[in-house]
Amino acid sequence: MELRHLKYFLTLAEELSFIKASEKLFISQPPLSRQIKELEDELDARLFNRNNKRVELTEAGKYFEKEVRQLMQNLDRITVKTQKISKNISGEFRIAYISSTFSGDIAELIKFLSDKYPFVNFSLYEVPTARQITDLEQGKLDLGIIRAPLKSPMIKTNLWFRDSFSVVFNKNLVNLETEEDIEKLKEETFVFFNKDYAPHYYDMLLEICANYGFIPKVVHESNNISSIIQLVKNGLGSSIVPTNILKSHNYPELGFIELKKGNLYTDVLIATPKDDESEIANEAIGFLLR
Repeated sequence: MELRHLKYFLTLAEELSFIKASEKLFISQPPLSRQIKELEDELDARLFNRNNKRVELTEAGKYFEKEVRQLMQNLDRITVKTQKISKNISGEFRIAYISSTFSGDIAELIKFLSDKYPFVNFSLYEVPTARQITDLEQGKLDLGIIRAPLKSPMIKTNLWFRDSFSVVFNKNLVNLETEEDIEKLKEETFVFFNKDYAPHYYDMLLEICANYGFIPKVVHESNNISSIIQLVKNGLGSSIVPTNILKSHNYPELGFIELKKGNLYTDVLIATPKDDESEIANEAIGFLLR
């Protein structure tokens, strides 16, 4: 069994058409059919049911596709790591963060690493937690700053900091002075992170509102903390955000009140691939945890 057999198989499994698959692979149909037949003969298993009208995966084919896709992902990860080892401490080091954690600390981290490793290109990306987890597992990121929870045997983490939540509101439109005043917001509109973008975070915000006796009227949603703050600043609603963002979004129009009822917190983690003993990653973690 050769690698080309697996690539041809995955393409046909994706297209379910010998015509489309052969076009995508830039080969004619007879060689493709022959390669698939060789693969089936070697496995002693039929992977596709085909006739003049359609091509479909057999149950064995569906299982084989799932396993081969995982195998190819691991191969990509191994290839990336091999290239990194070959380049030693030159090349590119990729860091991702979630929008609600970007601060001067991350900017200082990039400066620290750039000074220490002048021949490395440090790339910084704003990426949601779910996507970061996938990219870390596949070796496409070297270090991620994510929000808990994280369940992956392929990633190791360090707790960077634990953050409380605060309500943020436009002081020109809403009069809040203490935490007890939060119940006044039950008739007001809210701006939240998109539920599909950050489901666990969204559910925590609902739980916080429930602790204060109301269900929020979520009118606007966004995938970026700066957009949420801008909407609140423009009077389009209030929001509940990690208290830490006050460091980078302190505007005169905005009021922040920390929410202590229910004792809810959000943990921000520094994540790296589990099997990657990177000198740069260790330096970065040490810098952030100093």
